[in-house]
Formats: sequence, structure tokens, C-alpha cells
Amino acid sequence: MPKTKYKYNPRTLSYDKVKVSTKIWLIKIFSFLSTALVFAGVVLVIAYNFFESPREKMQKREIEQYQLQFSILNDKFDNVSAVLDDIQNRDDNIYRVIFEAEPIPSSIRKAGYGGANRYAKLDGYKNSDIIIETTKRLDKITSQLVTQSKSFDEVFKMAKNKVEMLSCIPAIQPVRNVDMKRISSYYGYRTDPFYKVKKFHSGVDFSAPTGTEVYVTGNGVVKYIRKSRRGYGHVIIIDHGYGYHTLYAHLHEFKVKRGQKVKRGQLIATVGNTGKSTAPHLHYEVQKDRKAIDPVHFFFNDLTPEEYEKMLDLSALPSQSMD
Repeated sequence: MPKTKYKYNPRTLSYDKVKVSTKIWLIKIFSFLSTALVFAGVVLVIAYNFFESPREKMQKREIEQYQLQFSILNDKFDNVSAVLDDIQNRDDNIYRVIFEAEPIPSSIRKAGYGGANRYAKLDGYKNSDIIIETTKRLDKITSQLVTQSKSFDEVFKMAKNKVEMLSCIPAIQPVRNVDMKRISSYYGYRTDPFYKVKKFHSGVDFSAPTGTEVYVTGNGVVKYIRKSRRGYGHVIIIDHGYGYHTLYAHLHEFKVKRGQKVKRGQLIATVGNTGKSTAPHLHYEVQKDRKAIDPVHFFFNDLTPEEYEKMLDLSALPSQSMD
């Protein structure tokens, strides 16, 4: 109960009770409340700026944990990127080289993913930078994995076709040749037997008796057959696909017909002495994209490494062609 206040009255020489008006009471209450609010505000400002609440401490720990997890995640991205780079390098420089395919340009492998607006929803936060950067790295790796997956699909198809390709590419000698001395003239500039001048010899001459069997050196289709008393004489040309053709000249007898499919090692003709020829022999050529190339490089199924080296040495010696 509030104390009653008295005030001395000199006129009556007595104490009179002090009566407080409603207005004064309201002013006092307002002053008290104002002071209390100001004090509370100061306390709150100090508390929020200089002290952390339990909830803030918990949120801060959670944010620090998220930052740590993002850092660990980026380290894992570094490892994934290194492995992916190695896979891409092997794909371009090993797998695609084996299957004679062009490497995938870096501009396609490293192409960006999406635009700037793609990450706008992640912006505006205290840790937006790390979140956006991590998301970009994830999208980039995802894009590279998609590209690599498509590349491996292509390589797989090429690998399936490679089996057929290997069976079509010339890989044996066209006549059974235990003794390499039966090769009388090699690829390159040789002396023409008729004109006695250096001329380019676009194939290999196998010296053999008339009637010796001639075998096709790879799977293919008989593209051309011609009988003639001039030039290469009786000729067969086999289309092996993949840009490869083989030519067999100075033949005696044909064992196949035009348009017929043949398999490596199949009998197609016999050795003769037709056309411009000095003795019975087989003139054999390998052509790639319509250009003659050295046939000795395609005898790997019949020769050991030592025999191949010996053949290269013999091909370097000067000699005279037989046609």
C-alpha cells in the first residue's frame, strides 16, 4: 500500500495530506514505462551485438559444419575431375587412336552448363559463393560425364566394327611363301626390265611357276576382273572396304567372278605370265584411299618380327621389277 505523504502548512501550523492528481500519476507511469523500454532496448542491443543466444550458437555450429562439408565435397570434386581427365585423355589418345577416330575437341568436353540465371536462386545469402561454385562444379562434371558416356558408346560401336575391319584389312601374303627369296621385286623405284630405266614399282612381285595358287589377303568383294595381253595382263581387284583395295596382276586363271564375296585365304586365281611380264609371277598391290602403299607392311600374319626386319632390309636393296 503506497505511503501517505504530508506537507507542512505554515499558515495553519499543521501537516496537510498531499493529494496526487490523476495527471501526475499518468506522467509518472509514462515516465516509468519509457525508462523501462529504453533500458530494455539497450539491453537487447547489447545482447544481440555482443552476446550469442543458444539458438544462434547452434545455428553457427550448423553453418560451420555445412562449410566443412562443402569443403570436403570440393576436395572430392577435385579427385573426380582428375580421374575424369585421365579417362578423357585415354579416350582421345588410346581408344580413339586404335579405332582411327578423331578425338573429341576440348571445346565440347569443357563446354559450360546452363547460364548465369541458372544460379540466381542461390544468390543473396551469406554463403552464396561457396554454394554457387560447388553447384557449378557439379554441373560441369555432370556435363563432361554425359559427353564421355556418349563417346564410350561410339567407341563400343567401333570396337564391334573393328572385328569386321580386322578381317577385311589385307594381312597375309597372296601366295604361300615359306622362302622370302620368292619375292623378286619390292615396292619403290626399280629398274624397268624392258626400258632399263628407274620407274616407280607400286607393288611386290612374287616369282612363282604358272598355276601357283593365289589367295585373297582379306575379306572383301571382287570389284574388277579383266583379261588383257597388255600392261598388267589378267587382273583381279578386291574391294575390302574401309578404303582398302588389293590388286592381283599377270594372272593365268580366274577362280572367282565379279561381285563375288571372298574371305581371307580363299583361292581366287593362279599365277601367270600375261601382259607386260618377263617371267611367271604375281604382281600384288595394296591401295588405301586409291593410293598404293607398301604391301610388306601387311604381311604381319605370315611373318615373325625377325622375318619382317629381314624383308625390310631386302626391300631396300636395288633390284629389277618383273613387269
